[in-house]
This record gives sequence, C-alpha cells and structure tokens, in this order.
Amino acid sequence: MPGHFEPLPGGGAAVALDVVEISIIRSLAVQLLELIGPGPAEDAPDDPLAELFAEGPSEPPADPVLRRLFPDAYTDPEATPGPAQAQEQRTYSAEFRRYTENDLRAGKRENALAMVRSLDALTVEGQDVAVLTLSPEESRQWLGALNDLRLAIGSRLEITDEEDTDLLYRLPDEDPRKPMVMAYLWLGGLQETLVTTLMPDM
Repeated sequence: MPGHFEPLPGGGAAVALDVVEISIIRSLAVQLLELIGPGPAEDAPDDPLAELFAEGPSEPPADPVLRRLFPDAYTDPEATPGPAQAQEQRTYSAEFRRYTENDLRAGKRENALAMVRSLDALTVEGQDVAVLTLSPEESRQWLGALNDLRLAIGSRLEITDEEDTDLLYRLPDEDPRKPMVMAYLWLGGLQETLVTTLMPDM
C-alpha cells in the first residue's frame, strides 16, 4: 500500500502516507483553494440564492494556472480560424464561461476541501505512517483534486505535452524546478493508482 492506492472491500480506496507526504498534499490543496478563490456569494451569506443565480466571468482568467483549470470551451488549439470564426468562438466561449465557471469553481473547491478534511482527520501520533481510507465519493473527489493539482503544477512548469514530461525526468538535482517536478511526478503516481482502483466503478 505505501505510495499507491488500493481498493477497499465494498468500494473506496486506501493509501498509506507519512507525515511529510500528508503535509505536502495538504499544503498544495490549500494553495489550490486560495488560487480558485471563494464563491461569488461569500460576501452575501444572508442570501442563499445569491450564488445560485450569480453569473460568472465572461473573460478567461489572467493567471495561466487558472486558464489551464478553466479553459475556453470553444477553441481548437490545432486549428487556425479566420477573423470571423475567431470572433464567433470568443462570443460562444464568453457565454459558456459566464454560465458554467461558477459551478466549475465550486466543484473544484469542494474536491480540494474534501482532500484537506480527510487529511486533517488522520491520526499519526506515535507512528510514522497513517492509512488514509476514502469512501467511493471521497475517492472521486480526491481524483478530481489530484488532477487539478497536477494541472496547476504542470502549468507552472510549462508542461504542454508528453515530451515536456519526459524532459522532467532528466532535470539535474540542482535545477530549482526539481522539488516541483518531484511533486508533479509523485502526484501523477497517486492519481494513476487511484484511477486503477476506481476503474470498476467508473
């Protein structure tokens, strides 16, 4: 079990994590929450319908990580549209973003919060390793959060395709990106084993 998820009887998954690993994942999840930001109705707690009817932004985020997490819906990176088609794509993307981004942010926020809460519930006193057990629903939330963390780190590392990933394995130890690369690859291993664990239920 150390370093990878295994299935639990009746559904869900489990993984053994040491104190350092718990601290790293929790810190990354908290940073992701800070990046995603609060919901649109955080400043209006007396109105429970405020967030439900709040419109989202129509423009892509300025931060490249947020652009990776919330990409335009109507763009094809492989195509080169003409001026009229490009304008049409921008219009459709803006409308789609306005009515979907708040929900997407809420979902990513819930996944990251579920990750933090499950780590906070672990007891590691007097032992080097704690076993994290996740229900099927928590496992799916973890899978979403792990994917978002890898997208965020990959964006910071400017990873755009498989060749970029291959280069990461050859970085010298003195490269300042090395710790971030190690986190990226480690989270990838966790994500892959969690996908395998959940495969029968997906």
